[in-house]
Amino acid sequence: VQSSDSLAEADVTLKTVTKREPAQAEIEDMLFAWRAVKHVKSNAIILVKDKTLLGMGAGQPSRIISAQIAKEKAGEKVKGSVLASDAMFPFSDVVEAAAGCGVTAIIQPGGSIRDDESIKMADKYNIAMVFTGTRHFRH
Repeated sequence: VQSSDSLAEADVTLKTVTKREPAQAEIEDMLFAWRAVKHVKSNAIILVKDKTLLGMGAGQPSRIISAQIAKEKAGEKVKGSVLASDAMFPFSDVVEAAAGCGVTAIIQPGGSIRDDESIKMADKYNIAMVFTGTRHFRH
């Protein structure tokens, strides 16, 4: 049974896990994205820039497909955006796809047995990544 996703926004702790710390504007966009991704169907990926939702993918059998849909919806505006995921990355493929389209920062819960692979991929592309320790995944 999944526990209630009732953590107050003020209680969300961001833990930077990459070499690069996010800039203040990225933090603001990540917090906005984190609030929004909570309300999207499972396997949710959203892209945000300047507190504007640019693209969203959700309800897919894999997170990478959701990321591809979000990227398509965002179009060229995706460059310089931040990515939010409702749950951890089981593989580093979403981070690599994000790097390929110009995402600069990622917010996700963390908690995968392969977190180190995602962190290394983010470091490779100078993407700031933070973990919240709380998932929004809805099943």
